[in-house]
Amino acid sequence: MDDSLCWQRSRALAGCGPTPAEEAASRVEAIRAATASVAGDRIEAADTEPGNWLAHGRTYDEQRHSPLADIDADNVAELGLAWYWDTEDTRGLEATPIVVDGVVFTTGTWSRVYANDGRTGELIWRYDPEVPKTWGKYACCDVVNRGVAVWKGRVFVATLDGRLVALDAGTGEVIWEILTIDPERPYTITGAPRVVKDLVVIGNGGGEYGVRGYVTAYDWETGAERWRFWTVPGPSIPVST
Repeated sequence: MDDSLCWQRSRALAGCGPTPAEEAASRVEAIRAATASVAGDRIEAADTEPGNWLAHGRTYDEQRHSPLADIDADNVAELGLAWYWDTEDTRGLEATPIVVDGVVFTTGTWSRVYANDGRTGELIWRYDPEVPKTWGKYACCDVVNRGVAVWKGRVFVATLDGRLVALDAGTGEVIWEILTIDPERPYTITGAPRVVKDLVVIGNGGGEYGVRGYVTAYDWETGAERWRFWTVPGPSIPVST
């Protein structure tokens, strides 16, 4: 298209480039495409893409070691602030961010989830599970959250009030949500889910209030429960030795 025709059409179409809506839609699809391939094979081969941090401890053995070598003892003093982004309050941040092809997925207090552009810090989307503030009385160590899991285009977060939520990685919209606890008991969840072989695994807290703990695996696609392991035997059940 020549410049004159572009100029003429721009008066009606506000330019020949993509509109803001088109750019936003393109970014959504790019994030979906990048995260769609995050699964076991890619996590097991994490050392082949050191610029990403695909799982909670980077790899399944969770050594939290980065093989990146650009920063060393000779240049570390030259580092400076690239960007910062303010979360919504001043309480604790304990999440390990997940990084997939330039997008940073992390959590803040009250189990809120954020997706940010890793190059600029721009907020891409935000999800608030709206945990009842009264649930904070059951949290032994404040209303923190320790992160998300990314798997096949979805972002999984466990909430303080015991829910497990699957989000669209491109938009932050809820795909499914399940309650993993007895809401009549003082359970909490602050830990990050792990995903292995299409199973989303999550535990819970509340032992200081006398609850019986367990670890449960859920189908990544539907949220259906696949198995549950009780960490404390039931009444009158002897502990195996």
